[in-house]
Amino acid sequence: MAQYCRRRASFLSGSPVIKHRFLSLAYLLTLIGGAWQLARHSGVPAFLLPAPQAVGAALWQQRALLAHHAIYTLGEIVLALLLGGGAGVALAILMSASPLLRRLLFPLVTASQTIPVFALAPLLVLWLGFGVASKVTVAALIIFFPLCLSLFDGLCRTPPGWLELAHTLSRSRLRHFLHVRWPAALPHFFSGLQMAAILAPVGVVIGEWVGASEGLGYLMMHASARLETPLSFAALALLMLLALSLSGGVALLRRRFLYSA
Repeated sequence: MAQYCRRRASFLSGSPVIKHRFLSLAYLLTLIGGAWQLARHSGVPAFLLPAPQAVGAALWQQRALLAHHAIYTLGEIVLALLLGGGAGVALAILMSASPLLRRLLFPLVTASQTIPVFALAPLLVLWLGFGVASKVTVAALIIFFPLCLSLFDGLCRTPPGWLELAHTLSRSRLRHFLHVRWPAALPHFFSGLQMAAILAPVGVVIGEWVGASEGLGYLMMHASARLETPLSFAALALLMLLALSLSGGVALLRRRFLYSA
């Protein structure tokens, strides 16, 4: 009970940090809004850069349409995080556990990042169709590498003193991993996960731009083709909100698991 209270107090003590981040975000949005208004008053046509009020009106008037496409895109993002994140974590653990697998797989993982995802997206849509699978695969390929590399680096940087102490207490490799190597690699894991949370919406939208019938990326393309710029900006704003929410969620998890002991 005492340990729970200490953890709870430590977690709640992070509220000033969270408040500071919200204030920083509000300050940034204010600057963007001011620059936006200045650009509008400089004579930029409304079909190129709509007024913030027009975007706000589109958000409200088209809220049902935007919510439908946002839910669809969010589902793709979550699936991509599960698929790409799970594959990245599994491969990082395998490479850190086996020097042979490390020599075989690490060059392949590195070489896979030399192929632009923009070039693969049309092929994936052709192979997997216009449904969810192609978008999830594009996003999973984008987020796989940073999470895998970050966790692999963390697993390989376990302090030698920790490993020596663990070896004197137990010879089980599984116990070493669960109680020593994995906890030591958690900061690297959350760094990679936060990057993946930011990149996942990008990958999903790239897939939706190439070919889709639903999603915020599809809605942005469809609205831009009909010169409904406020609706396109409203979809972009929702996409940014999804990315920021995912990143903030990972930041809260990081604080909960790393700083509440």
